Parts: sequence; C-alpha cells; structure tokens
Amino acid sequence: MEIYTLVNAHGVEARIMTYGASIVSLKTPDRRGHLENIVLGFDELEPYLAGVPYYGATVGRYANRIANARFALDGTTYPLSANDGPNSLHGGKRGFDKRVWKADTTGDADRLRLTYVSRAGEEGFPGEVTAHVTYRLSDEDSLEIDYEATTTAPTPVNLANHAYFNLGGDPRRSILNHSLQINADTFTPVDANLIPTGELRPVAGTPFDFRRATAIGARIEGADEQLKLGRGYDHNWILRAAHTGSVLRLAAVLTDSGSGRVLEIRTTQPGLQFYSGNFMDGKPAGAGSVFGYRTGLCLETQHFPDSPNHAAFPNTILRPGETYSERTVLHFRTADTTAR
Repeated sequence: MEIYTLVNAHGVEARIMTYGASIVSLKTPDRRGHLENIVLGFDELEPYLAGVPYYGATVGRYANRIANARFALDGTTYPLSANDGPNSLHGGKRGFDKRVWKADTTGDADRLRLTYVSRAGEEGFPGEVTAHVTYRLSDEDSLEIDYEATTTAPTPVNLANHAYFNLGGDPRRSILNHSLQINADTFTPVDANLIPTGELRPVAGTPFDFRRATAIGARIEGADEQLKLGRGYDHNWILRAAHTGSVLRLAAVLTDSGSGRVLEIRTTQPGLQFYSGNFMDGKPAGAGSVFGYRTGLCLETQHFPDSPNHAAFPNTILRPGETYSERTVLHFRTADTTAR
C-alpha cells in the first residue's frame, strides 16, 4: 500500500492511498488561513483493513444499494454478494474500496491516476471492468475527481467517492451545525431497507428541502417517516437539470460558520446521496466507526441507488465498446471569499 500527496500553491493538501483509491486526508484553510484536515481518516492502515466503513474510499463496482442483492440484465438474473441485510451495498463484501489500486505517477505532478481491474464474476457482477480514478489538485483550490471504466460484458457501473466531511477540522465536533444547500427539487424516498421505492418526491414542505442553505440539525429529529427509516438523512437527491454527460453543474454547498470553510460540489452525475452519519457509533470496527455519532457527513455524487432494478431511473448499464465517464469537483473557499 502506498500514499501519494498532492499539494497546490496555497498549501491545500490531499493524501491519496492506493488501498481503495481513498482520500486519507484533505487539508484546507479556515478564514484565518489555518490548515486543518476536513475529512475523517486514519493514521494507520489497520482500521481500513478491519472493515471500518468506506472512509474516503472509491466505492464500486456499484455505489450505494442494489435491492435483494440481485438484478436482471438481458434476460439473465445475477445474484450478488449481500453485505447490508438482504442488499448489496457499495459493491458487496469486498468492493472497490477494499482493493489495492495501481498508481500511475508518470503524469503531471498535480494529479494521480489509479487503476483497478475487476475480474468477471467478482462479487457476482458480470464482465471484467477496468476502472480508473484520477485525482487532480488545482491552484484554484479544487480537487477534481475523474472516473472512467470499460467492460468486456454488459454490467452495472456506478462509481463514487465516500469521504466523510467535517469542515470544522475537529472530528470530535458534530456536523449538525453545518449548513447545507442541495440543488435539487426532488428526492427518492426509501423503504425500510433503504431501497428507493421508485417515487420521485418533491422536497417542498418536507425536511428534505435544502434548496436554501439550512442547518443539518434543524429538522433531522422531526417526525417525518423518511427520517425515521433512515435514522436521519440517508437519501438520494435528484440534481436539477438532465444528466448531460460532460457538463458540470452545482450539486451542493456545505458551510461551517465556525471555521468559515465552504465546500462547493459540482458534478456530471445525476444524483447526490446525503448521509448524515447516522450509524457512526464510536466503536473501533465493524458496522459503526471509531468516530462519534454524526461527526462526519457524506455527499456522494452518483447515479441513483438500485437503478438496475428501476427502468425509469437513469441508465447505469455499461456495455462493451462504451466508456463510463463522470467527473466531480470539490472546490474549497472560505465564507468571506467570492463564490465561484
């Protein structure tokens, strides 16, 4: 396992590990210029190997859940590895987050390209998939993440980064005081297994309305049925504007008033999974984490959960001769600097 460090002209630093193509740390300045790590991670390899879930990792072959760990494609039903009750989550028991990626260091010093070849049948998925993720840290204080994949047989592909953010730079602090804006008018409600029902529900009049910046903790303990099912927020928002391939559009803005840090997320992906750390429990490994309850949050740009079982959702099937290509840009600034 190796860790590579990218640093820009302003001292912003991203450390990337070949295990899981994971962001281990990401240091950005607060309003006083003080650099602190804003993602949850570990100083040793052991917690990652012990199964602490997905910190900073590239998740796949299919990010998020596939219901009942199975899907049908071209007349064949494929059973998958179930690792979330009856469901397949983030690629199964040993998804892309638990694989060692190969780093290519022959390019520019401001970027790192990692490759993983997923064999046919891995975790039940058909086709051999060659996946690439490229991290580039620009002098405009943006971390650009580009995904590419090809396959030898038709297969679902949905790649995402699973960083847990805490813009305060202190992993002991709750994220409930962070303010969040999501550029979405609808979301996908879930059932008791956190699988989308297929409905596209307007956010208006619900605790899921983040069209204006709102404190994460403002409504999270409300009586809403969807909040109870998710134990908080653990849902997919449908980003405004159609999925238009290479066109980046604003997905979310996260702000911590204490530090002044602001994270703007732009993406080509059609959906955003907002997870408010509801299962974080302070345990050293397993289903929870060594971090305390709701001390980190995830904003995973992606295709919709369970898309292979919902014909009306945006397509996630990659076929031979096609190239999966998606981009997400994380832009860092402080509240007293001009929005981009």
